[in-house]
Amino acid sequence: MNLQELTQMYDFTGKTIVITGGTGVLGGEMACALVGCGANVAVLDRNPNLPDELKQPMDAGPGKYIVVYGDVLIRESLETAVSQISAVFGDIDILINAAGGNHPQATTSIENPFFDLPDDALRFVFDLNVIGTILPSQIFGRIMAKRGEGIILNISSMNAFRPLTRVPAYSAAKAGVSNFTQWLAVHMAQEYSPQIRVNALAPGFFIGKQNRALLLNEDDSLTPRGQTIIDHTPMGRFGRPEELLGTALWLLSPASGFVTGITVPVDGGFSAFSGV
Repeated sequence: MNLQELTQMYDFTGKTIVITGGTGVLGGEMACALVGCGANVAVLDRNPNLPDELKQPMDAGPGKYIVVYGDVLIRESLETAVSQISAVFGDIDILINAAGGNHPQATTSIENPFFDLPDDALRFVFDLNVIGTILPSQIFGRIMAKRGEGIILNISSMNAFRPLTRVPAYSAAKAGVSNFTQWLAVHMAQEYSPQIRVNALAPGFFIGKQNRALLLNEDDSLTPRGQTIIDHTPMGRFGRPEELLGTALWLLSPASGFVTGITVPVDGGFSAFSGV
């Protein structure tokens, strides 16, 4: 294989890619990269307003993009989104399930012990992460099943490998995402087409809106929890969103054509470190 052939593997020109939670930190970074690689990107989010920090690089192309309202917990919302996306870009080739997150009331603390975690907060976390991955996979995966080809990329977490203290629902939910990734990879390959691949990314610790207060103080110094994470990350720092791109593009490209059913850690060595 020569350099030109290798480069062409990462040319997504003409491919239509749907990203749920596409205005978030990680989903937004992937959206910008894929537009830069020539893809037609549909940013799917409950907040259909594209932040300025995403708009500028996405406007630069060379790919195209649209922002579509969609709620990953409402089937009818996703079906409407399919119609809107298909009307603009045609067939849908790739789904990235980037919607997810935790809930403050599902996090344990002295004031909020495990035994008192409210039902609605626990359900919110499970629904958003697990149902919010399964429903889009049903709606957009059906299109792939009919065509006999496609790619689904889920977003799991380090919590799926090693459950973290204080976030029991989030840890269990992300473990569910990893397990579902394996199940769906086998199901799609055996029941529909081996040309439909399903994999997942497991990001380590990246600073975002949801976890900033847990990891950093107002002056950007480390909180005790943030320090513990850094102490257990051999590379000694938090990840940068763009550092997910190499692994994501690989899993979305023909370069990983014989890869399905795996969850890849991008964690600075966190999952490899025993603590001693």
